[in-house]
Amino acid sequence: MAELSRLQVETALKGVQDRYLEKDLVAAGEVKDIRIEGGKVAVDIAFGYPAKGYADEVVAAVREQVGRIDGVDSVEVETRSQIVSHAVQRNLKPLAGIKNIIAVASGKGGVGKSTTAVNLALALAAEGASVGLLDADIYGPSQPRMLGIEGKPETKDGRMLEPMENYGIKAMSIGFLIEDETPMIWRGPMVTQALEQLLSETRWGELDYLVIDLPPGTGDIQLTLSQKIPVSGAVIVTTPQDIALLDARKGLKMFEKVEVPVLGIVENMSIHICSNCGHEEHIFGEGGGQRMSEDYNVELLGALPLDIRIREQADGGKPTVVADPDGRVAEIYRDIARRTAAQLARQSKDYSSKFPNIVIQNS
Repeated sequence: MAELSRLQVETALKGVQDRYLEKDLVAAGEVKDIRIEGGKVAVDIAFGYPAKGYADEVVAAVREQVGRIDGVDSVEVETRSQIVSHAVQRNLKPLAGIKNIIAVASGKGGVGKSTTAVNLALALAAEGASVGLLDADIYGPSQPRMLGIEGKPETKDGRMLEPMENYGIKAMSIGFLIEDETPMIWRGPMVTQALEQLLSETRWGELDYLVIDLPPGTGDIQLTLSQKIPVSGAVIVTTPQDIALLDARKGLKMFEKVEVPVLGIVENMSIHICSNCGHEEHIFGEGGGQRMSEDYNVELLGALPLDIRIREQADGGKPTVVADPDGRVAEIYRDIARRTAAQLARQSKDYSSKFPNIVIQNS
């Protein structure tokens, strides 16, 4: 019997597709090691994005493909996620300890952006990433209620705030620092300064992703974000109706102009399924997110139903991903999280920390 070769195993692995990167495992650079001992084959796979809910599917496919090779008796597969820092705007560098910042934005209010942001953060954490959530909606902070967090953040040194935590993610919001019914009657410069302070004066620790829940529109906060905060990518949330899509397009164009990659579009309230009879109806129109993704050549990350439970769970301080982790809607959010992170994994990596310091001296 001919001895097994690494080439045979690699050829077999080329038959396994990563459906989030849309490449085979070898082309995607996810095969980190192949070990062969007689008829035993061990394969080490590292995803560039959190993939806890997807890894078993890949493991099964690898075992099937490699197991077909003559002479293979057993196939052992190890998987892990290897999340790295990705490039940001040209004049900025990633923040220390925070590998990637993902902005969640919408052109207009009322499209479910904050609900999407908190569930995206929770889904990334459920997939195995270390995640933080910054509520940048200074005028209308909603994340404290959605995360079910009460109380105020502490400070150990009188300078840095300790982030609040729940459901395995770290969070910071102006809502933690003021009373629920206190209005933020601030001018633009005060708002942008507050955002910068919430970001820079919070002790985030080591994070794979910091999700920023932006206020709707393209105003001061968005401008500050693009000019002063190193953002790896943005997610646009919209509904299928024409007026929401019109504003979402403006948000998308804004990120393009400030050189922040748009990772994709989330279409919220895509379809309503009657809880009594099961009838499906496109209340806000149909296919708008798909058309927008095609027009701008960006990914449609997913479509979420108009479901009263999504609203009830977020209002109750236990968003869908943690309230019903095995449910269909939670799986959609986790799929969106994997697609978002995979789109980011396709972006250029950040090499700024690897550049040598060049010192020129007169001798």
